[in-house]
Amino acid sequence: MSAHIVQLEESPDGGDMQALVKGLTAYNAAQANGETPNYLVATVKDDGGKLVGGLLGATYLGWLQIQVVWLDDSVRGQGYGSELMAIAEREGLRRGVRNVFVETLSFQALPFYEKLGYTVFSRLADFPPGGARYALTKKLDG
Repeated sequence: MSAHIVQLEESPDGGDMQALVKGLTAYNAAQANGETPNYLVATVKDDGGKLVGGLLGATYLGWLQIQVVWLDDSVRGQGYGSELMAIAEREGLRRGVRNVFVETLSFQALPFYEKLGYTVFSRLADFPPGGARYALTKKLDG
């Protein structure tokens, strides 16, 4: 039997991180009839083409998961977040999913998601310390 070294990597290698994700994705696909995440990206750009916000998500195993929603301070409060979410939800429906999942921290966008019809199903206290991490879902109407 060969010995293996288990250690904390002080400066993680990008290739190692990609290999870990690839390994888990391959394992999950083997358990899920070959299904892998189908990513979607929606962006907000200024008239010069500079990225000032966007959304990253994926449809996977019958769900749309919103992974990142970010808007530069210069464009917040102007409806772009709602527009990005609507684009993602429409694309989710087009891809055949009927449920959405998103997480947010207490200092981020909980009221925003609730305004869009998302419901909290989990609250993890003290993540970050003194705050909370929320998981929300929404059923999509098709």
